[in-house]
Amino acid sequence: MIIKKILSLVASIISLLILQLLFVINSNSEENNSKYYSSDSGILSLMYHRFNENKYPSTNIQMDVFKKHIEAIKNTGYKFYDPKSFISEFNLPKNEKKILLTIDDGFKSFYEEAWPYLKENNIPFILFVSTEPVGKNGYMTWDQIIEIEDSKLGIIGHHSHTHEYLIEMTNEDFINDIETASKIFKEKLGYVPTIFSYPFGEYSKFMKDYISENELKAAKSAAAVMGMNNVYYRFIHLVSDKEYSKLPAKLRMNVIGNPGIDKVDFELYSLAISAINGCGMCIDAHVHEIEKAGIEKIGIQSSIRIAAVINATAQSITIN
Repeated sequence: MIIKKILSLVASIISLLILQLLFVINSNSEENNSKYYSSDSGILSLMYHRFNENKYPSTNIQMDVFKKHIEAIKNTGYKFYDPKSFISEFNLPKNEKKILLTIDDGFKSFYEEAWPYLKENNIPFILFVSTEPVGKNGYMTWDQIIEIEDSKLGIIGHHSHTHEYLIEMTNEDFINDIETASKIFKEKLGYVPTIFSYPFGEYSKFMKDYISENELKAAKSAAAVMGMNNVYYRFIHLVSDKEYSKLPAKLRMNVIGNPGIDKVDFELYSLAISAINGCGMCIDAHVHEIEKAGIEKIGIQSSIRIAAVINATAQSITIN
């Protein structure tokens, strides 16, 4: 037991030294390599697993060392990145460096040890959950996971079902694993998390393409529904006789209640399409929902800028 504690402490100290060295390297890059690193900007992601679990030294960190990590980040002047903006800002150039915290696997020790500290200090993070071990010994329960989601500090990420070496599975087994997890996420959370983390960081082209396909399906669903909604509600807005607004729309929009991905992302897709189609009522409704979810105006504007470029490209192709 003493040896395990020593190993855990050594691992935690080494991780702290690496973190400090990383900050020094990043901070000096602008000074020493200004030709190639004109600004020390971007998102630096720090991943954690277990907290104060001494018998797992390879994935554990002591809470006192974790707190020193947080203090080191604050002392360097870096801000913590809010992952709610991760999707909408993913392809945008970053003008400053921010720190994104990710927590893998949903261990109970995170909930008991680190979560109260992060909540007290209002620090956002992504919690990547594998659905198969949820509720088992040493893991968080669904009630605890939902508590994290409801806090608006933590967002839930998809981490497969079994957390096995997906790269060693057949394509059929891989699909079954992902679909099983997605089905459970829909049942427990009401949606399938958009952000996916590959267990052990390993994946094939087939796996990458398959994971991306769910986003494509959601985008197509948003396009179909908004194509219908935008025409109808643009008519309601423009028609002189306001009696039409009192009539039931009777449009089938079931996908909005269960889009298959994070509802905020679906709202962003819908907003972009509504902007292209010029439906003012629809735009106001989607902006309201997105802002209510905590997305900043720069993130909303970014989705419209992307929509504008895509629309211009489509128009150009059509003309040619």
